[in-house]
Amino acid sequence: MDEICVVTTVVDARPVADVLAAAAVAGRLAACAQVGAQVDSTYWWQSAIQTTPEWSVQFKTAPDRVAALVDHVRAAHPYDVPEILVGRVGSGNPDYAAWVYAQTRPYPAQTPPE
Repeated sequence: MDEICVVTTVVDARPVADVLAAAAVAGRLAACAQVGAQVDSTYWWQSAIQTTPEWSVQFKTAPDRVAALVDHVRAAHPYDVPEILVGRVGSGNPDYAAWVYAQTRPYPAQTPPE
């Protein structure tokens, strides 16, 4: 197993990003979460172009935990229509992929399937 998934979203406040990140890791939905620096997003909303500051949150998880992580982000997200993007990526380090798998088990770490 050398594949991991990256799930990303953006929120309107750094404390909200921090809570989303911490809750996903504490719940073993993600092995790690990174909160990025503030970005300015420009988009259409309610028939007008909006520009607002946002903070990006990037979660690393195992493929079999994506659905649960997406459900968690959707439920905890403050936006009416949150951006939630999911990508599968190969890990250049199989040890890292194994670590991601182990850290996203709901119970004590298990060996990833071969």
